Amino acid sequence: MKRVIIIVLDSVGIGELPDSKKYGDEGSNTLGHIAGMVKGFRLPNLQKLGLANIDDVQLGPVEKIENPTAAYGKMAEQSAGKDTTTGHWEISGIILTKPFPVYPDGFPKELMEEFEKRIGRKTLGYKPASGTAIIEELGDEHVKTGFPIVYTSADSVFQIAAHEGVIPIEQQYEICRIAREMLTGEHGVGRVIARPFIGESGSYTRTDRRRDFAITPPAKTILNVLQENGFEVRAVGKIEDIFNASGVTKAVHTHGNMDGVDRTLQWMEEDFEGLLFTNLVDFDMLFGHRNNAEGYAKALMEFDERLPEILSRLKRDDILIITADHGCDPTTASTDHSREYVPLLVSGPNIKNGENLHTRSTFADIAKTTAEYFGVRNELCGTSFLKQILR
Repeated sequence: MKRVIIIVLDSVGIGELPDSKKYGDEGSNTLGHIAGMVKGFRLPNLQKLGLANIDDVQLGPVEKIENPTAAYGKMAEQSAGKDTTTGHWEISGIILTKPFPVYPDGFPKELMEEFEKRIGRKTLGYKPASGTAIIEELGDEHVKTGFPIVYTSADSVFQIAAHEGVIPIEQQYEICRIAREMLTGEHGVGRVIARPFIGESGSYTRTDRRRDFAITPPAKTILNVLQENGFEVRAVGKIEDIFNASGVTKAVHTHGNMDGVDRTLQWMEEDFEGLLFTNLVDFDMLFGHRNNAEGYAKALMEFDERLPEILSRLKRDDILIITADHGCDPTTASTDHSREYVPLLVSGPNIKNGENLHTRSTFADIAKTTAEYFGVRNELCGTSFLKQILR
């Protein structure tokens, strides 16, 4: 009974890509900079897999070892962009040649007027901003007027923040669905995001009931290919949202990284054949975007502590792939995603120990490898590395 378990450590990049300067990310190195500046940083279980053995990766106290227990390497992003949707879609076998639209000067007036007409109320903001900062700036006015706060970032996102006591959460989700339906064509942003918050003036706090409403992938992904061939595709965390449920047979949303690990472990205990696809978002959402290197380091170490549980649940024909979708270096002045290589760690009972996969030219190699493992015909992008890793 074959299974592939993909765990995306959201934003855990491992060094700038050659074209990072085009994106304003020259010098970014999410994991390397955290390892070099946070005292007491250690990742013993990822280290055993071969994390520090990846070509050209320097992780301070996390050093190379002689006999890694996994296949290891790194992957370059070939798609145009550095956002969550682009990264996950490329992992699933789609390479985008045209980036999603971004709004460095804020959303056009006519677009916001149409949105306000559709939801039947005015809005606040509609400019680029940090999510926590704009809630501090406009939270009081929102509570007073009931007008949702709309903002964006360097990524292709249309974010809607509202107090749960002012606009109930299900109504917030419905407002996001209206935005998603409207934002197509030239304004087809990668994601519409519900950003609920609670609290009083001066102490507003975002909740974990965030929801992402992504655009549907423009072509078949590994999720679709597997589903069409009778395999299960189980999604943990925001995976279902990123793919707009396309190709997903079962999904569960989570409340933080550790809940995501728990849900992954629960499904690993069950008998099914297919793909288990998990996103652990806290690294990015709580720490990368907030330039909190200490918090990021702690979250990484918490995941590392849980890794033996994941490895111990691997069945005979399971393949575990640990990777990321982009970077978000918390040590730089920017609070946005960064254009970086991502790690590739592959483990399982039938996987060669210490196989160096070097630098893969695209994240899509994961999709192509998964397709070959399940023996399904496909037209996905990428090159399989299956023959390199199987014993």
